[in-house]
Amino acid sequence: MSANDVNIQLKLEKVEDFKKIFEGEFYPDYTHRTIYAVDASPYQEKPVAVAIPKNNEDIKKLIRFAHDNHVSLIPRAAGTSLAGQVVGKGIVVDISKNFSKIIEVNKEEHWVRIQPGVVLDELNMFVENYGLFFGPETSTSNRCMMGGMLGNNSCGSHLPIYGSTRDHTLEVKALLSDGSEVVFEDIDKAGFDEKCGLENLEGSIYRNIKEMLENADNQTQIRKEFPDPDILRRNNGYAIDILLETEIFSGSEQRFNFAKLIAGSEGTLAFITEIKLNLVPVPPKEKVVMAAHFSSIKDSLKANVLAMEFKPGAVELIDKTILDITKDNASQKKNRFFIEGDPAALLVIEFARDTKEEIQEIVTKLELKLKNAGLGFNFPLIYGDDIDKVWSLRKAGLGVLSNIPGDAKPIGFIEDTAVKVADLPNYIEEFELILKEHGLDCVYYAHAGSGELHLRPVLNLKKAEGVELYHTVALKMAKLVKKYNGCLSGEHGDGRLRGEFIPLMLGEHNYQLFKNLKNAWDPKHIFNPEKITETPKMNSSLRYKPGQKTREVKTIFDFSKTLGYVRAAENCNGSGDCRKTHIIGGTLCPSYQATRDEKNTTRARANMLRDIFSKPEEQNPFENDDLYKILDLCLSCKACKSECPSGVDITKLKAEFLQHYYDIKGVPLRSNLVANISKINMLLSIMPSISNFFLSNKWFSSMSMKMIGFEPKRQMPLLSKTTLKKYYKKRGAKNGDTKKTVYLFADEFTNYNDTDVGIKAILLLEQLGYKVIIPKHVDSGRTYLSKGLVRKAKQIAGKNIGLLKDYITDETPLLGIEPSTILTFRDEYQDFYSENEANYKDSRKIAKNAFLIDEFLANEMKAGNISKELFTDKQKEIKLHGHCQQKAVASTDATKFVLSYPKNYTVDEIPSGCCGMAGSFGYEKEHYDVSMKVGELVLFPAVRSAEKETMIAAPGTSCRHQIKDGTGRDAVHPVEILWDALLKG
Repeated sequence: MSANDVNIQLKLEKVEDFKKIFEGEFYPDYTHRTIYAVDASPYQEKPVAVAIPKNNEDIKKLIRFAHDNHVSLIPRAAGTSLAGQVVGKGIVVDISKNFSKIIEVNKEEHWVRIQPGVVLDELNMFVENYGLFFGPETSTSNRCMMGGMLGNNSCGSHLPIYGSTRDHTLEVKALLSDGSEVVFEDIDKAGFDEKCGLENLEGSIYRNIKEMLENADNQTQIRKEFPDPDILRRNNGYAIDILLETEIFSGSEQRFNFAKLIAGSEGTLAFITEIKLNLVPVPPKEKVVMAAHFSSIKDSLKANVLAMEFKPGAVELIDKTILDITKDNASQKKNRFFIEGDPAALLVIEFARDTKEEIQEIVTKLELKLKNAGLGFNFPLIYGDDIDKVWSLRKAGLGVLSNIPGDAKPIGFIEDTAVKVADLPNYIEEFELILKEHGLDCVYYAHAGSGELHLRPVLNLKKAEGVELYHTVALKMAKLVKKYNGCLSGEHGDGRLRGEFIPLMLGEHNYQLFKNLKNAWDPKHIFNPEKITETPKMNSSLRYKPGQKTREVKTIFDFSKTLGYVRAAENCNGSGDCRKTHIIGGTLCPSYQATRDEKNTTRARANMLRDIFSKPEEQNPFENDDLYKILDLCLSCKACKSECPSGVDITKLKAEFLQHYYDIKGVPLRSNLVANISKINMLLSIMPSISNFFLSNKWFSSMSMKMIGFEPKRQMPLLSKTTLKKYYKKRGAKNGDTKKTVYLFADEFTNYNDTDVGIKAILLLEQLGYKVIIPKHVDSGRTYLSKGLVRKAKQIAGKNIGLLKDYITDETPLLGIEPSTILTFRDEYQDFYSENEANYKDSRKIAKNAFLIDEFLANEMKAGNISKELFTDKQKEIKLHGHCQQKAVASTDATKFVLSYPKNYTVDEIPSGCCGMAGSFGYEKEHYDVSMKVGELVLFPAVRSAEKETMIAAPGTSCRHQIKDGTGRDAVHPVEILWDALLKG
């Protein structure tokens, strides 16, 4: 059975009957099927349904259901498949949510037993306590899962030392296609013969491999056609060549183990439920990276051959295209510190040894050898924590490539080729002739130390000629790789992308052996069909139909950088950085971290946007309720703007969508109330005491909050006795000896609710010698942006720009207390205006000179304008929670600096992402539970565990309310801490 035979019209009554006996989650609905169809390859087929099993019994039920309904199962983890392995017309079975346990660690024997949904970095963080780690490390290590690594036989940068996942797989527990449980482990000849005697499916697969590999003709063809054994990155087809060279068939000392076949089988043979992996001792602590700069790709590959003589742990190539794109990438700018000039390529060469002296001797000899060969022009050495920054730059390669504007993108279809290291220079020379023949540009990044090049020609797959060229180049590359006896699929697998070329790469005879193997293991082809065998042509079932036009959308935000709204969503390439968990760190993506549901990732939202806006029959995509639902749990934290390597800003995309959605369906009452909260507060502040009485009255507050859809467990923010603007107007600016004049933005939250913080900010700045002026301005527009009322927010931005443009300069900056409001000037205000609009230049001038008060003070302290002697020398411990938008648009570095400026003040930043409140999000009844779950990930436990004497600092007003609601502790603004630390008088 092929996927073309799959009955995709599952009858509703069958689905409902199945749900009654299935303990996990089962979604045949359009929304879930669409978001799970995303993949980093161009392939895009809608699955029939999505299943999230809770346990092995659920998987057995799925296997039976698949048999009965002639539908296939597509096992899915996260972060490793780049060749269309996890797309198709079957039921996607997501094991990432409930199969993530580390079951057992054996320190003495160096192994670990895990479920397939364990994330690689989380595994290594856990076993580090035992002095061990899992050697193969992919660039997606912070979200890729071990089941996927096994399915693809992933390798990673340090392959020369640690080999592939297959090399470290000791045992696999799995379910066969009849639902029977099996364990694959090392067995001797007696054990093998015993297995062959079993009268069941397990016995049948052992008899099948026995008959296949005992055949002399088969042995000859396998040894003749498979890639050179010296090429370590080999993952074409099924690894029957590995099984052939075992005790059973070749008389070697290597035991037979079907786990070696499962590695690289891409979920087509069995459903993995547990994996036993070999671990290795943590590497030597002394490390260095040489980042050798080259004037050409060819020179870098020649240098690679020389570098391998010194036995490096890793050698990685990064080309100029990636280097150039990272210049404007928010998360990667800081990682470019070691780059000098304008190199065409870098070789990142890492050495780990026991002593610094040994390392120094190696790098000195290597640099001399490269110089003598006339290769390279700069050889910086990177040590310590800075090494991670270099690797982060390298790992960002896949994601940042999507940032290239337009429909022509670097496409990953020949990105997995591997040849012998010594052949790389000649191989790449022939490859470049193919590019020249077809007039193509290409992006290069590579595991050069193991002979693999990630080659990404730039193609437009929306055009028919681009689709045809896609196949033409792939075929020519397959023939070129075969010429060098290399491997077309080094570590990313065949999937739907390269399965077509297996007969060419490994011979028709061996391809028939693969088909025979698949039929023996999975007679009805329920496990991930059309991968490795019976794969359709690679340029069929593409994401875009040839000739398809990209929908042009008139927007309020300026999307010219991405050439439109739709292309901004299309920049997501599915790399899955948004699937990081709170254990790994970072803010992206808070609702996913709390729920572990794929539908709450940035890529799910981007993929849904792309899908809806690609539908020609969709009359108006902006009125789509499914899209509204998929965007609903986005907290607008802005982390995607900085942490997504493709820079897919879902916050911006969501706000734009909501404006158009409301234009059609009307603005909900609650959204209107939240957007206009400062107007409401202005009325209530006429008599703040009376207003606060009602706001704090339990009965009145509960009733009113229920009426507008807020969670009654929350406490509405109370009003200050006066507003900040009234306070300032009454007292005026203080003159005298001043170092500088600054303008303070009296934002809508500080003005009405946190006036005390604003007053302390004014007093602090004045006592430090600065003249403070609150200029005439209106609110920031943040509340309107948060509710999708973008048109009104743009009007507000225009007013503020007009009021402030003549005052805000390099010498007279604009300072803000609340991160979400002052950073609006740095972020959304600039995004409102294209180059031909009146406010374009002024918005950028103000953005350049708009600072968090923390940033301004840090700069002045570093310039020597503020002395430490002005502050107390008493001891104080502070725990800091940074605001989401501060972390995304600015940084918490300045906040940490100013809080630790008093002599004996120490600051520990809580490694939290979003607090979970996110403006009104945490107040909304339907979002309350998710909001609290986000807080419970890291922030709440860290605050609860802090000593009573430790101060909790949080620049964001919503963060302070969330901390209070979730822990009962009071958090304060950094300004309040500095004011209290200041020596008065």
